[in-house]
Amino acid sequence: MYQLPKLPYLFQDLEPYIDTHTMGLHYHKHEKNYLNKLNSILIKDNYNFQYPLEELIFHINEFPSIDQQDILFNLGGVINHNLYWKSMNPNPKLPYGKLQEQIVKQYKSIDLFLKTFKDTALALKGSGYTFLVTDSSNNLQIMNLKNQETPLTLGYIPLFNIDMWEHAYYLNYKNEKEQYINNFLTIADFTNASRIYQNYSNKI
Repeated sequence: MYQLPKLPYLFQDLEPYIDTHTMGLHYHKHEKNYLNKLNSILIKDNYNFQYPLEELIFHINEFPSIDQQDILFNLGGVINHNLYWKSMNPNPKLPYGKLQEQIVKQYKSIDLFLKTFKDTALALKGSGYTFLVTDSSNNLQIMNLKNQETPLTLGYIPLFNIDMWEHAYYLNYKNEKEQYINNFLTIADFTNASRIYQNYSNKI
């Protein structure tokens, strides 16, 4: 069965930006619920867990049509959360290497890129995520997706995201989404994003 990822930091390490209680609920309740439902459906369908999580999307037609939407929803809930955990760290890091170069090329500066990311996240209506993605030509894009949709189904490689579901911030910030986004960007870690982009661009 698929398992929850081991986080590279403790829940309290993101204080005061993301509080310990929210982290615990988010990881042990919200993501684990998606994971449990996903595993339950897959076991019912006699799946042998041969694919990595991210590849499962591309094999969705191997499952009964009645289960496909539930699989995609819960799979997205796991994949999107896993990326979210990697997108922040008590030791934040700005984009570097080829990702930094491409950001400056497209957005003029890191600061303008971060402002665009924040403005896009603020514009999201309802629940979902704001993603930084790359396309097959190494072009970057910032996009909002609803609920637990993943850019993988649209042909993009997700590099970085922020969870804009209320459970990600409401205990700390209530309806102050802008404050949540500002504080998230204070602990934003682009290490994973920079590595993915570097590896992907080297293959093209």
